[in-house]
Parts: sequence; C-alpha cells; structure tokens
Amino acid sequence: MEERGVAGMLGRTANCIFWMCRYLERAENTARLLDAGFRMSLTRASEMASEEWRSVIVTLGLVEHYDARHDSYSGAQVCNYVLRDRDNPHSVLSMFEIARTNARVARSSLTMEVWESVNEGWMALRDMLSRPVKESNLGSILAAIRREATLFRGATYGTMLRNEIYQFARAGTFIERADNTARILDVKYHLLLPSLSYVGSSLDSSQWDQVLRSLAGERAFSWLNSGQMDSRGIAEFLILDPRFPRSLLFSYGQLGQHLSELAQEYGAESPAHGLMTNTRQWLAERNIQKIFDTGLHEFLIDFIDRNQSVANAIAEDYRFSA
Repeated sequence: MEERGVAGMLGRTANCIFWMCRYLERAENTARLLDAGFRMSLTRASEMASEEWRSVIVTLGLVEHYDARHDSYSGAQVCNYVLRDRDNPHSVLSMFEIARTNARVARSSLTMEVWESVNEGWMALRDMLSRPVKESNLGSILAAIRREATLFRGATYGTMLRNEIYQFARAGTFIERADNTARILDVKYHLLLPSLSYVGSSLDSSQWDQVLRSLAGERAFSWLNSGQMDSRGIAEFLILDPRFPRSLLFSYGQLGQHLSELAQEYGAESPAHGLMTNTRQWLAERNIQKIFDTGLHEFLIDFIDRNQSVANAIAEDYRFSA
C-alpha cells in the first residue's frame, strides 16, 4: 500500500471512526437482544425465565464477570447490569460513552449532523439510565437505544462524503454486525435449549423466534416464509440470504464494497481485502445443508475467527495504532 495509506489522519482517526461505529452497532444489538429476552421471559415460569435472562448474559460473553457480582439472574439485575452498571465496561451506556469519545477525537472528520447524533444520543441515554431500570420503563429505554442508533445511521448515510472516513465507518458497522449475528446463532444452537429432546418442540420454535427478534428479522422472515417457523430455514435466512441486512452474506457483501472503495482511495488492495474476499467466497459456496452436515457450531466458530482476522488486518493495514 502506498504512503498515503499510512499517513495523516489514518492511524488515529480511522481507528476512532471504525470503533465508534462498532460500539454503536453493538449497543443497538444488545438492546435488541434484551428486548427479545424480556419478551420470552414474560411467557415463562419463574425458573425458566431466569434461564432466558442468563442466555442474554451468555450471548454477550459476560457470564464470568456477571457471576462474580450477582448470585441470580433476575430480569431487573440483568437489565441494569447490561444497560447501566458502572462495573460493567460493556454496558450499553459505556458503549455509547466510548463511541462519543471516539467521535469527539475524530470530530473534524464528521459532519455536524453525525456528531450531534452521537453526542445527543449519549446525553439522552445518560439521563434515561441515571436511575435503575424497572420493567415498566424497560420498553421505552430499549426503543430509545434503537432509535438513537437509527438516527446515527441516517445522519451518516445522509450527510457524509463517500470518502475514506465513510468507508471506515461502514466497514466497522458490518464487521460488528456479522460478529453479533454469528454469536447469537451459536448461543441459540448450544445454550438456549435445555436439552436436545426439545428440538422441534414449541419451546424450540419460541427460541428461534427470539433469535429472529434479536436480529430484527421476525417480520421479514415471516413475509418470505408465510409465517412458518423452522430452525433450518431461519439459520439459512440469517446466514445466507443476501437480501436481509443482518445476514452474514449481506454483511460481507457490504464489507467488500467498502474495502474496495478504500482500495481505490489508496491505490492498492490490502491484505485485509484478500481475507475479506476469501471469507465472502467461503460463505457464498455454502448451502444450509452443507453447513448443518458439517456442524452449525463449527461453521459459526470458523466464521467468527475469520471475521476477527479481517478486523485485525484492517487495523494493521491502515495503521490504527499509529
């Protein structure tokens, strides 16, 4: 890669833009996951509701940290821990704070509308989460998080030049989105159901509905499948449907476009572009039968590792630490 690709704004600013978008995407996905867990808990007896809330913590990869501070999985404890707990560096409020800090560092590279969407979103959530969350206001808080993330995306799409700043922003978004979709699917397959005897049961269908809800896909899937719910069809939709904006294949199609734009900006493709292309081709060559035959868990872990390698390569190629 030529010298322009390692100089000037790129190191520090590109890193800030990339991670600003990753944290905002992660915050929205976390809110969607909580909403799905809340809906499921309302239909469960007390003991099973506790397992639903635990599955949220498992999906977020926070079991060890949570268990060191709490001895149960009540809805109130989980929601406050995930949304606002100062001891949880991965809370939604912390993620918005980190995104705002990154936006402030890169402010001269952002439009006024993008900066205001991040700053005002953080202020709104800081005020809403200044007091413990109760079941009565959980829905409005989760809706506010989704709304603020949507406003940020709209400001980015509607006001940013299609230059390298925009490409780094969108690359961060789709790296994060693909990671979240894969992790949610993997947790469902291994941890949400009490035992394999539940596969195909009403509980199994409800859990798959939870996965769709946490990825904002329940209505789109219903439209395409006349309301029929089956695990194989849902997995295919979330992994391989190029029309659904949170599927793995869609995310990598978008990531490919943005890395190609960066290659044009800097005159050469980077190693990250090659890794991305290989992963996108690897996805495109699979069908759902092949994925289930080789193991859904194994496929998803492989994808998560590949996705992380692409993210690491982007950071290295564009000197994020510079």
